[in-house]
Amino acid sequence: MYPFIRMAKELWISRNQPPLELGESHISYHICWPWDLDLWKELNNGRTLTLYDLGRIPLARRSGLIGVLRRERWGLTMAGAVVRYRRRIKLMEKVEMRSRLIGWDARFMYLEQTMWKADGECANHAVYRGAVTDRNGIVTMDRIMTALGHEIESPELPDWVQSWLATEDQRPWPPQM
Repeated sequence: MYPFIRMAKELWISRNQPPLELGESHISYHICWPWDLDLWKELNNGRTLTLYDLGRIPLARRSGLIGVLRRERWGLTMAGAVVRYRRRIKLMEKVEMRSRLIGWDARFMYLEQTMWKADGECANHAVYRGAVTDRNGIVTMDRIMTALGHEIESPELPDWVQSWLATEDQRPWPPQM
């Protein structure tokens, strides 16, 4: 089940935090609860992706995007992700989550998220390809930036992100099973 109560808590905590400029990180703290575990008593990989919502939505709020979405009646969706899992997160372990926008292209924004353990080790790392939508499909990033009051170019995406995107462009769609 989706963690609605946890999302409400994160939105409540972030409600008075200062606005973020593009590229600044939203930092939040989370605990691995019993319902987050898999059969091996560690944070479930799918639940990790759900918990990353708890960082992205407050990031969008603090950057002004949620207000623009409401005003324009736009939606927000994820169009892809690449994830690396490296350290186990165990029951009741507290992690620090860092979420930030790393850049955009004509149609998509790219968000980087990490979970850090108390000992300073990075447990996992994800980059999401996100899109804003309206009834006609994807809203272009130039329209979004204008609505946010920004007239700036995207920072250059890291080489490894560009490589991931190039690989995605070669991937057949729909899948051929």
